[in-house]
Amino acid sequence: MNDRAVALLEQYDVEVLRTRKGRGAILCDTNQGCLIFKEYTGNEDRIRIQDKLLRHVNEQGRVTVETILPSKEGSLYVKDGDGTMYVLKSYREGRECNIYDKTECLEAVHLLARLHECTILPEGTEGLLPVMPPEREYEKRNRELKKVRKYLQKRSQKTWFEISLLNTYNLFMEQAQRVTEEWAYYREHFALETTGESARTYCHGDYQYHNILRSEEGWFLINFEKCLPDDPIRDLYLLMRKLLEKGNWSIPLGRELLETYEAERPISAISRIDLYYRLAYPEKFWKIVNFYYNSSKAWIPDRNREKLERLVRQEQEKQLFLNEVFRDVSAQR
Repeated sequence: MNDRAVALLEQYDVEVLRTRKGRGAILCDTNQGCLIFKEYTGNEDRIRIQDKLLRHVNEQGRVTVETILPSKEGSLYVKDGDGTMYVLKSYREGRECNIYDKTECLEAVHLLARLHECTILPEGTEGLLPVMPPEREYEKRNRELKKVRKYLQKRSQKTWFEISLLNTYNLFMEQAQRVTEEWAYYREHFALETTGESARTYCHGDYQYHNILRSEEGWFLINFEKCLPDDPIRDLYLLMRKLLEKGNWSIPLGRELLETYEAERPISAISRIDLYYRLAYPEKFWKIVNFYYNSSKAWIPDRNREKLERLVRQEQEKQLFLNEVFRDVSAQR
């Protein structure tokens, strides 16, 4: 961020004592404590609902989350001369949750369950975002996967990575289609509808260790820009997938994560089915394919190859995990 962006801080009713660079942002020492100033890429509707969610969560007092500071004019963002939007938020300096420390990971899951107790917005809340059923997301990703497979098949000269990627396509493409069809069936079977409460129930949207900070004052949750209405199990899925991939789909770890969440907030039968299918969908494969397709083909990083090899190696452990931990769901398939 440049000096022109720093000058925008004059539009806020805060006294800035010192600024320093953070990760894609500017940390500000002010008369109101440590704040963070960063670019905002969403739209006005999203930042308004984000502000309402953050205020509602903080009012409950169960977890501590960031807040958005309004400008002197009362706006939730400011713009520079090019129209780029910036937002000023509360912040606590600390370190990210240690993904290799099981105790901290379990604390992060417990914290998530407490957060979800506070993310149902009050009735009459204006500006709610539309709810997108998960199978709609899967259908979109499946179309992208089919598009990239056709692209790979037509390439005359393929790199080693492209050959390896194409060789794994059938396995993961079949999984993606099956999961999408089965989850759509369950939604129809359970006659799931978007009720008033489901439209008011929000997720963090990006609940991973980067956004879970441990400071001297305790845990602090940040970066709610991707918040959206959905079953809160969406957040648990994302965190569990990250941790289980690191832990080679450990069955004891998975069970402990679920038990920790349910000790605070029990998971309903339909949410358990939801979690199963989110974990069963080959999202990691889709991410690898998506990154490959949208990057330069002249040079493919070794990290892509390593991720693909790790994904294939872990596939057996993942299926064993799903069948064992979600035995009740697997038996109904």
